[in-house]
Amino acid sequence: MHSSQHLRIVPRGRSTLAPDERLVAVTRSYQIRTFGCQMNVHDSERLAGLLEDAGYARAAEDEQADVVVFNTCAVRENADNKLYGTLGHLAPQKAAKPGMQIAVGGCLAQKDRSEIVRRAPWVDVVFGTHNIGSLPVLLERARHNEEAQVEILEALETFPSSLPATRDSAYSGWVSISVGCNNTCTFCIVPSLRGKEKDRRPGDVLAEVEALVAEGVLEVTLLGQNVNSYGVEFGDRFAFGKLLRACGGIEGLERVRFTSPHPKDFTDDVIAAMAETPSVCHQLHMPLQSGSDRMLKAMRRSYRTEKYLGIIDKVRAAMPDAAITTDIIVGFPGETEEDFQGTLDVVRQARFSSAFTFQYSKRPGTPAAELPDQLPKAVVQERFDRLVALQNEMTHSLNIEQVGRTVEVLVATGEGKRDAETHRMSGRARDGRLVHFTPGATAPRPGDVVETVVTYAAPHYLVADGEPLTWRRTKAGDRSEAGIKPKTAGVGLGLPSFGAPAPLPAVSGCAAQ
Repeated sequence: MHSSQHLRIVPRGRSTLAPDERLVAVTRSYQIRTFGCQMNVHDSERLAGLLEDAGYARAAEDEQADVVVFNTCAVRENADNKLYGTLGHLAPQKAAKPGMQIAVGGCLAQKDRSEIVRRAPWVDVVFGTHNIGSLPVLLERARHNEEAQVEILEALETFPSSLPATRDSAYSGWVSISVGCNNTCTFCIVPSLRGKEKDRRPGDVLAEVEALVAEGVLEVTLLGQNVNSYGVEFGDRFAFGKLLRACGGIEGLERVRFTSPHPKDFTDDVIAAMAETPSVCHQLHMPLQSGSDRMLKAMRRSYRTEKYLGIIDKVRAAMPDAAITTDIIVGFPGETEEDFQGTLDVVRQARFSSAFTFQYSKRPGTPAAELPDQLPKAVVQERFDRLVALQNEMTHSLNIEQVGRTVEVLVATGEGKRDAETHRMSGRARDGRLVHFTPGATAPRPGDVVETVVTYAAPHYLVADGEPLTWRRTKAGDRSEAGIKPKTAGVGLGLPSFGAPAPLPAVSGCAAQ
């Protein structure tokens, strides 16, 4: 425990990090525990890269790490209770291990700030969403000064993607194209924690994709709070479609995915880019949130169900095999049975391959938390159960249509919880569906690619129990077998400058920017 608690909140536009500060290389182990969304997962890869560059080593599974970092979420229900409960369990471990440090970052740290150290005074470092690059220096300073360091920047100074990253997967990687969000959805606290949207330059994005492919990565997912508003900073509303096409020109990149688009910004050129670029997967995750126009207005979702379903129709006309998934909130304040029936109707019409369904709960700091007509828990639960039952029926029906089809599976780790007892392996088809398959006499490695025929459909996965038709060994499989994870240097020198960006490289079907 610290001899004193010195809390330092950094005001907007100023950093306490002196340029001549240097880290002392020590062999200390680290562990990162990630809560929340894909953005948090990708930020954790950056944190791992930073710590390893500073001389830390990843802790073994059964080892008590010298440094435990929590990358937190403020969106999920009871996020703060989960964090403080976990910190409480760590307190006696820290007391018994001299020199152990605990750091808390991410969205909850940005929101709660010095409250974290007040409630858990054994925490050494608190850092925000805008300054993950400060973590190694803050840890060193906390050790040297023997007091907690709290540094929260109010605005982004450096793109996270300009930082090194130790990737979790040898075959699949996240590539952030933007950070922050310009939308004002009443249920969401993300804009206030991650700030306004900042777009990376297309050249920086493509350079990072190329660096991953050079390491053997076969699949990338372009990541942003609202990917299809990409280009807003440099004035090109068609930038995202161009970026998809440009990714298609990178040799060795076999699969491109993206998450998440917003229906209000969805343009026909993105559908064309998906359909015409072979490496772009025919998979679309597009949040609906509600099938009631009245609720969409209350949520400040600037589209209506007619537009949403129109996008779905256009996607399916261009790509009949597309798997479309969504997010839905049940029980938003003021939702009536009629509103909920509207959601069920849209689910029936859209025929989602799967859906992430959420029961609305208050999030302090959001406008929706102050709305009247908050629904009783029992009402929300009953509607939620009906929605889940309908979507499960829909998912199973669509999966049954896959039986007998040949699917290409990128072999993965951790996707099949029962693989050991079923003697199967698992991975994702190009449309994102989970496939459990029988590997044959010689098992492929994670990162290899097999083609196999679907023999059975369950509500949430497919099974392919015959001998694989083909098995292709890959560089990703070689590196996965050798235990080598990609490590990428930072790409880009900070925030984008204003004005027109450098043009995207010329590729077939891609208009000059």
